[in-house]
Amino acid sequence: MSAESEIREIISRYTRAADSRDGEALAKLCEADAVVEIYYRGPDGMELLGTLSGGEQIAAAMTTAMAPHPPLGWSHHTTYDHLVSVDGDEAGIDTQFITFDVVGTTKPEAGWPVGTFGAQGTIKPIESGYYRFAFRRTDGGWRIRHLDVIHDIPYVF
Repeated sequence: MSAESEIREIISRYTRAADSRDGEALAKLCEADAVVEIYYRGPDGMELLGTLSGGEQIAAAMTTAMAPHPPLGWSHHTTYDHLVSVDGDEAGIDTQFITFDVVGTTKPEAGWPVGTFGAQGTIKPIESGYYRFAFRRTDGGWRIRHLDVIHDIPYVF
């Protein structure tokens, strides 16, 4: 597998860990001393909202700082327009993201009404922005060493 493919796979594993609120899975993608910085890109420029330092703190934030999913609920972090750069054992990816909030409708006790078909529930975008990852290749493979999460809309952290 090429370095670019390996890095894209880490991004896919990152978004799945975020969707399932699995801090342990996310921590395995990071170096022990990785740093995550969360920003809001507003009309006055970049505003640093918070910093997470180290795999343990990053894992805890993923597990406890994000709201739990409601019944029949889920989130889908999607990424697109990946710009990957590789220079020896250092790499980066700049990618856009949109997170969707997905909530299913509870099936009525009497069953779905006649004529009902298709997905039942709502899907709405709740956040967007950019992920800017920096990676380092080690004996264990590529690991996240730094991540900037840049939100397009005001974000409370």
